[in-house]
Amino acid sequence: MIPLPTGLRARLVITFTLVAVTASLLVATIGFELAKTALVTREENTSLDLVIRELGSITFPIGKLAPGEAAPTIKELDRVAAALSGPGRSVIVEYGTMVSTEGPMTLSDVPNELYGRAKQSVVTQRKVIRNQLWLIVGAEVYRDVDGASQATGLRAFVFFPMQGDESQLNTLRATLAQAGAAIVLIALVVALLSARQVLLPVRRLSAAAQALGQGRLDTRLPVHGQDELAELTARFNDAAAALELSVAELRSLEAMSRRFVADVSHELRTPLTAMTAVADMLSEEAGRLPEAPAEAVRLVLREIERLRELVEHLIEISRFDAGTATLNVEPVNVADAINDCLEVRGWSDQVEVKASQGLTVNLDPRRFDVIVANLVGNALKHGQRPVMVSARGTENGLEVKVRDHGKGIPREALPHVFDRFFKAGAGRARSQGSGLGLAIARANVHLHGGTISVRPQNPGTLFTVWLPHS
Repeated sequence: MIPLPTGLRARLVITFTLVAVTASLLVATIGFELAKTALVTREENTSLDLVIRELGSITFPIGKLAPGEAAPTIKELDRVAAALSGPGRSVIVEYGTMVSTEGPMTLSDVPNELYGRAKQSVVTQRKVIRNQLWLIVGAEVYRDVDGASQATGLRAFVFFPMQGDESQLNTLRATLAQAGAAIVLIALVVALLSARQVLLPVRRLSAAAQALGQGRLDTRLPVHGQDELAELTARFNDAAAALELSVAELRSLEAMSRRFVADVSHELRTPLTAMTAVADMLSEEAGRLPEAPAEAVRLVLREIERLRELVEHLIEISRFDAGTATLNVEPVNVADAINDCLEVRGWSDQVEVKASQGLTVNLDPRRFDVIVANLVGNALKHGQRPVMVSARGTENGLEVKVRDHGKGIPREALPHVFDRFFKAGAGRARSQGSGLGLAIARANVHLHGGTISVRPQNPGTLFTVWLPHS
């Protein structure tokens, strides 16, 4: 099956060409038929005039003879046949039992229908005889006798050759075919040029739309003319200007929001430092306080720790948003880096590590520590033991997996676990975290050019990190 063209240019060219072909065929057909009719009519009229004139010039007595008139002889019939004869013609003159012929035709070549109609009037018929087209004219001579027209019994059949007319028609047909082919070729060229002219603004609009999609919001198109395409171009320019203004406003608001978060986070650091110092003093005294004040002190300590974690996370996120986060890559022993991360946070006895001691990868050790800490901390907070961390080298990078054996994350929440401030619900007690840990882990993975994914297990949840070789 031949596929149909889907391009607008191809459809325009095909439609234009089909219209031109149809019009050419109609004009050629109508012109040929008119020429054919005119040629045949002219030939018939000329032939009829010749036959009528020659038969009307007969002077010897025929038909009902008057007293003293002698019947015509074969020689007189031969003179009539000779008068009707001409180049390429064949003539048959019949009178009673006498038949005079000029040319190869005989009475057997005269169609029966024509022979019968010739008794009443002058008639014509076209017929192919011996692979040749002839115009046959048949007529019977009438004479006025006592004011009445009477048949004389003398009939003449003249065969006019039509090879010349056929040749003219063939020449005309070939000429019309050549003219039609030239018209179609011209129509095709005009269609291509017209399609190009029509589709040029469409291509410009397509390229401009692509440029807008790539972020070049200052893209505009010149407006030419006052047709529909010019109006469409003007509407595109208006839409692009409105989009550029809207995006500029959104970027300004986003920048203000980022600066606000960064400023607030930095401003919170100073009072938070003082609160942490006071909290350390209260922590030392909590054991000597009564139960109720001691519980209040422990609550304050937990909230200060949460606030400190939130501020640190906000500062880290603001660096990514501002585009100031950079990598300081160096060779790192993966097993030592994971064990150091767990030991500093007091998680060594809670997490099982599977990593080869000889595995060394080029990466940013501080950001790798943040990735592992956020994933393991998430597993310890919201999952159940055992929590396992495994690392192995692949052909093109490093693969790190962190798995817990808890209830798992609801399937409807899996697509959103890396979103900022997302909490899966009470089933995983996400309210005790900041909601930024996994978002920061993903940002650090992407900064390395890697990927991070999450899959449900039975039981628990598996996070997989892949970092490419630097």
